[in-house]
Amino acid sequence: MPPRLNLAPVCRSLAIRAKPLNQLPQITVAARAQARCFSDQNTDRISRQQAGQVDPRSLPAFGETRPPPQNPENEEALNYLQLVAYGVTPVNAAKEGHKFGLPELPLPSEKHIKHRYDPIVDQMTRLLMKDGKLGKAQRDMAMILNYLRTSPPPRLNPARPLVPGHPPPSHLPLNPVQYFTIAIESVAPLVGTFRFAKLAGGGKAMEVPVPLHARKRRRIAFNWILDTVKNKPSKGSGRAMFAHRVAEEIVAVVEGRSGVWDKRQVAHKQATASRANLNDRRIKAFGFV
Repeated sequence: MPPRLNLAPVCRSLAIRAKPLNQLPQITVAARAQARCFSDQNTDRISRQQAGQVDPRSLPAFGETRPPPQNPENEEALNYLQLVAYGVTPVNAAKEGHKFGLPELPLPSEKHIKHRYDPIVDQMTRLLMKDGKLGKAQRDMAMILNYLRTSPPPRLNPARPLVPGHPPPSHLPLNPVQYFTIAIESVAPLVGTFRFAKLAGGGKAMEVPVPLHARKRRRIAFNWILDTVKNKPSKGSGRAMFAHRVAEEIVAVVEGRSGVWDKRQVAHKQATASRANLNDRRIKAFGFV
């Protein structure tokens, strides 16, 4: 039986030395982060050799925080944040001013949130409202104003003039709120009649002419317009049809084609015919004269 080969003594006598390798440059975390960043036309990517040439003494030690480099652009911002941290308001309104200026106090009544709409448009919107659905009434009013804005200029009737000082017809569609206001003010009655029960004899009421204030005049005029619209047949279905019919009646009022003008004339005739009742002593006792 041949003897067993034992190579252990032979290996002890051999001197094996590994070939020295070139030491790879040590890449720091900051250099790696810069090497992974995207570059554009103005910046170049950092190469692996350039990353190895970073001086480790220029990097902060572990746990050390160095202040950011100071430049004149961010010094003012840092000072501002420091004052805010101390609870000091660094803005001087009188010195620096505001972009849109400060409002004058006390605020006027039209600046209130409840009075942000035009008073006539707001009042007529409430008259359009049914069952407390103000949102639907506002949507109908928006459709009415949009119809007036997109309609052609009206053709005025000299026999039925509008309120004095109105703009030319070609300018009315440019301002639908003014268009709507002129139509309401033109057909609003100036005077109305107040009925005193059982003063005319035989159980009849005595009518006395009385002047109407602005809100009542507009309410009567718009109710006449709504009554005329309700009596006309609808041209189709949809929630926009009622608003379009009201807008068409507004245009008819401005052009003098609406029957609301006749109602206004009848109301003025009734008030004129009852002027003699103002001389009655019982009417004078109520303080009407």
